[in-house]
Amino acid sequence: MARKDYPETPDGRYFVAKSRLWRKTDPRLDDATRRAAVKALMQAHRAVRFAKDEDETRAARDAVDAAKQALGERGPVWWDDGAPDEGGCHPKNSSYAQWWADLPAAKRAAGTGKDATPPP
Repeated sequence: MARKDYPETPDGRYFVAKSRLWRKTDPRLDDATRRAAVKALMQAHRAVRFAKDEDETRAARDAVDAAKQALGERGPVWWDDGAPDEGGCHPKNSSYAQWWADLPAAKRAAGTGKDATPPP
């Protein structure tokens, strides 16, 4: 499976997909810890899909949240310079607005899911 080439903020904290900033995995995690958390996340996603009732769904979604927190993608931020979490914001409505405006159109399009080339 090929990884889509989403734009990444200069500080490496976020990538942009569907016109939103998404927090990246904590780069300080060792490989074994990261792999275990990713495995737990994939299992939790499957559990959500195959849940048979509200209780199973709630438990599976809680497991997704726990795995995402272990990866640093949710919960307390993994950086320590006091910058707020801007996950979920459109880049133009964040501290990354100038970076977003300066990106080439094709790179911005990769982060919005829209084709950068105008129709004929």
